[in-house]
Amino acid sequence: MTIVLDGELYSILDWQHRQAPKAPPTLTMRLRQVRTGNVYERKVAGNQKLAVASIEYRNSQFLYRDADLFYFMDSETYDQFPISAELLGESVRYLMEGDTIEVMVYQDNPVQVELPAAVNLAIEHTEPGLRGDTQSGATKPATTSTGLTLRVPLFINQGDLVKVDTRTGEYLERAG
Repeated sequence: MTIVLDGELYSILDWQHRQAPKAPPTLTMRLRQVRTGNVYERKVAGNQKLAVASIEYRNSQFLYRDADLFYFMDSETYDQFPISAELLGESVRYLMEGDTIEVMVYQDNPVQVELPAAVNLAIEHTEPGLRGDTQSGATKPATTSTGLTLRVPLFINQGDLVKVDTRTGEYLERAG
């Protein structure tokens, strides 16, 4: 659930309502601030009304980048809208044109993006694997077309498509 507290958006991660004898009830919450991603613990009066934020999730397709703005298209209404590189944060390293992501919208403004667990990225640059180097689990550095640098197995070559975990930035497997 997402709430508005002190003018900021927070996602509730965990909560506990306590009623001690001869004391007013309290609500203890673990909250993640949507804008920054920081996690806080807050205590409020147990009878305090919390304002639920009217959040909307939109499936949106990444169209193109223009300087520090990334343009997306809503998959249902076909409306186009920009999202700043600052809001996207590290997500820009996993976005390729044509990718579909979920955009959290509050009061008609994008506030957060949710990437899929894994994405396919093209390898733009990597050194060729050495012939005869058969060490088990050996890796080499590679750079994707989005600028992400990661470690890949020796058999991956320039131009290959690889599946990358968006949470850790690690190579998962060779894709199609």
